[in-house]
Amino acid sequence: MEPHALAGFFLVAATLACTPGPDWAYSIAAGLGRRSFAPAIAGLCSGYLLHTVLLAFGIAALVATMPSVLVWLTVAGALYLLWLGFTTAKSWRSAGFSTGDAQSGGRLASYLRGLGTSSINPKGMLLFVALLPQFISPTAALPVPVQSGILGLVFVLTAGLIYSVVAVVSRRLLRSRPGAARGVTLASGIIMLGLGATLLAQQAAPVLAAVGR
Repeated sequence: MEPHALAGFFLVAATLACTPGPDWAYSIAAGLGRRSFAPAIAGLCSGYLLHTVLLAFGIAALVATMPSVLVWLTVAGALYLLWLGFTTAKSWRSAGFSTGDAQSGGRLASYLRGLGTSSINPKGMLLFVALLPQFISPTAALPVPVQSGILGLVFVLTAGLIYSVVAVVSRRLLRSRPGAARGVTLASGIIMLGLGATLLAQQAAPVLAAVGR
């Protein structure tokens, strides 16, 4: 791949990963648990790794030619965010380091929640469907699937690093502030609920149109 294309995509990936959203909210919530937040971050990265594999196999091209698929995926993502936001906000009273890891429900559950959060995150879908293909050259020495895999891994590694920093910072800043930890947990849940509701409202018209057809 051409170095300038790789550098350009890295800047795009870093910018998107630095944009607060469901991934940030979940990273903060995971950072507030007593146990390691590594399973949660690994889950988030695995979701984007799944996007990379699907892109390499041409699923992104299918979504690009059939916008209705993206609509229904976005609806599924919105419903998941509503559920995750509800469960996160519900646990705000037990947030912080003075109690057990009530938010995570165990390492496997923490991983699976992270996987679900990123695998159906509309921001991730749009990145892999709309932005990533712009950095792929059909005339390059590497095959298109290989280029897709390299760019996808760049985003996975970039996002993993940034989300880990978010979790570490939230943990260190709020370790001795249980009241603030509870407030941040509640805010994270509310943000997820708001994002889910907004996404669902935005997809209402396309869904009704699809049902009408």
